[in-house]
Amino acid sequence: MNFKQSLIDNNSILLQTSATDWREAIKLGTDMLIASGAVEPSYHKAIISSIEAHGPYIVIAPNFAMPHARPEDGVNHTAFALVTLTTPVYFEGESEPVDVLVTLAGSSSDQHMQGLMEVTQVLDDPTSDTGINLDKLRQCRSKEDVFQVIDAALCATAA
Repeated sequence: MNFKQSLIDNNSILLQTSATDWREAIKLGTDMLIASGAVEPSYHKAIISSIEAHGPYIVIAPNFAMPHARPEDGVNHTAFALVTLTTPVYFEGESEPVDVLVTLAGSSSDQHMQGLMEVTQVLDDPTSDTGINLDKLRQCRSKEDVFQVIDAALCATAA
């Protein structure tokens, strides 16, 4: 399943919302995937436990996190959720705040890697210092805006 189709099928986009801390920010994404049946509640708990044990491994670029856990931690089918925050949250041990989160639930290691690659493709910006452009997603105010960003990014990489 691709990024855009998953967001549509799982009704898993939440834009310009707020969270009191990183745990709540992660819950916003996983709650949408739980509601759609893509993951079990245990998936959320596994992400939180893993971060508490291993640190904020999900922060993969400044201002961007990709919450995820292992397929056996409650993934029913591969899915994504997108959350943008009006006020960034800080993960313990990170100096940069996070305001864009893409939750990834991969049903297998292959699906996990494929999902990671597709999200990276959408956010790829070789002219940026970090290599990604989150401003496109930060500026989205509707699901349709998100879909346009995804379509434009995938068309650009196909060209």
